[in-house]
Amino acid sequence: MSDQSVENVVILGTGPAGLTAAIYAARANLKPLCVEGTQPGGQLTITTEVENYPGFPNGVQGPEMMVGFRKQAERFNTRFKQGDVQKVDLQKRPFTLTLADGSEIKTKALIIATGASAKLLGLPNEKRLMGRGVSACATCDGFFFRNQDIAIVGGGDTAMEEANFLTRFAKSVTVIHRRDEFRASKVMQDRVMNNPKVKIIWNTAVEDIIGDQEVTGLKLVDTKTGAKSELAVSGFFVAIGHQPNSKLFKGQLKMTDAEYIIVTPGTTKTEIPGVFAAGDISDHVYRQAVTAAGSGCMGAIDAERWLDEQAHN
Repeated sequence: MSDQSVENVVILGTGPAGLTAAIYAARANLKPLCVEGTQPGGQLTITTEVENYPGFPNGVQGPEMMVGFRKQAERFNTRFKQGDVQKVDLQKRPFTLTLADGSEIKTKALIIATGASAKLLGLPNEKRLMGRGVSACATCDGFFFRNQDIAIVGGGDTAMEEANFLTRFAKSVTVIHRRDEFRASKVMQDRVMNNPKVKIIWNTAVEDIIGDQEVTGLKLVDTKTGAKSELAVSGFFVAIGHQPNSKLFKGQLKMTDAEYIIVTPGTTKTEIPGVFAAGDISDHVYRQAVTAAGSGCMGAIDAERWLDEQAHN
């Protein structure tokens, strides 16, 4: 195979991490190829108002922001390929990616920016009302619920942390949990249970979300008695965890127990030279657009330096 048919760098994912990596790689004249995957633009395409990204003093719509990211990457001649990678071979170089249509891409370096997806409950109206009162990110959206009655579902540390955070804005926060005790650490539980703005409903599951254009309430069911009830709220936060989109790389890259790709601290380097991971795929702590973009920049610089080293070896 001639060298011309091997890409310098392929970027998987077109969220903030992937597109920032593309901008930096393209400006370094690496001629990057971005594979868009099943959700071009990433999680921000299902987010409405973004008010915490620097440089947008009046806020910006999530989809509009990602269009801007993409145009900037295109301006520096990033190429885009639609398709979903089904298989990767990282055991030999060049690395091989196989798409759903059977076509193959070979690349010297790979930046994985496939992100993580918020776990949802699968309720009938959950996705329809996402961004209209339903959210999976308290840090992103809590501000919009100032002086309102809202609810959050979950029982782990993330749910406790987000419930506590939401009390900064909301009039009241109702924590709904399907069991009679939380899984969260004792210190996190104590903070929530001692917060005067928090109410807790035990042994209860959410059956559906009520609302036409926006959330007006929840349909609840008692997990022990089966009794049904409704709760009037204007916001509903799902805090049952995130699932990194890392299935493709199982058995080839080291991952945490929660399936986040492990990188060398302070870098985007995985244990395979030439393979880098940026954004939410390797970040279970921050999960913000701005931190994803920052690590996308790091990924491109790490890849550029690695490619330069290979050329001089």
